[in-house]
Amino acid sequence: MFDFLGIPPQALFGQMLLGLINGAFYAMLSLGLAVIFGMLNVINFAHGAQYMMGAFAAWLLLGILDIPFWASLVIAPILVGLFGIVLERLLLKRLYHLDHLYGFLLTFGLSLVIEGLFRWQWGSSGAPYPSPIPGGYNLGFMFLPTYRGFVVVAALVICLVTWYAIERTKLGAYLRAATENPTLVNAFGINVPRLITITYGAGVALAALAGVLAAPIQQVSALMGTNLVLVVFAVVVIGGMGSIMGSIVTGFGLGLVEGMTKVFYPPASNTVIFVVMAIVLLIKPAGLFGQTK
Repeated sequence: MFDFLGIPPQALFGQMLLGLINGAFYAMLSLGLAVIFGMLNVINFAHGAQYMMGAFAAWLLLGILDIPFWASLVIAPILVGLFGIVLERLLLKRLYHLDHLYGFLLTFGLSLVIEGLFRWQWGSSGAPYPSPIPGGYNLGFMFLPTYRGFVVVAALVICLVTWYAIERTKLGAYLRAATENPTLVNAFGINVPRLITITYGAGVALAALAGVLAAPIQQVSALMGTNLVLVVFAVVVIGGMGSIMGSIVTGFGLGLVEGMTKVFYPPASNTVIFVVMAIVLLIKPAGLFGQTK
């Protein structure tokens, strides 16, 4: 096959695949953030720590109880989601009537505590997790590892199912209505506080699910969510705070942009998303899919 601007096709398509994989995690994490912010008006900075907890839960389930990956894909998000529900009931519910800054500071502090506890117990060096789908396919122009292809498809399906549940179902209508007018929704016999608690738990479970999917690709480490959460916040801002579809589209799109930047100008790959964020904020402060109130 011919080179594109002097770049071999294997390198080009390989970086596109890596960009899609990163984009899959960006989309799932930013989706969880968008759900929590859009429904609860809480900026959940602990999202990266909860992503890390999902990876650790899968690793511990395999190492201690010999529970395989496919079972952990269900069990780990439920466990971390229940942990999120406890946090919401004990701490976050006290801040809903206050400014966004208080929720941000609380969840930032929680992320430091959670990561510190995991680092104290298991250290900061990474631990490997075996791939549940070994091998891959030689497509001629690139080699496609089977599990990495599965991650991209699974993340896309999860994101679209979540979008459909929020935007096209009765439960989603209740959630949106509870955000706009909780008193009216409560008058119809719907338990709004319980709905809010379940929503936060679901957003946390999405982060944990992304962590489980990431475990066979990345090293399971107490710090694996620290840098990622900054990028994910940038993705949410670019897509529009609280926009479900914005999180999905910008997550995958910016993953590809980052991957292509690594091909054509590697030194800019770590900052390109933040450059895009600055440009978007200058042109459209509400984000690409956000609505100006």
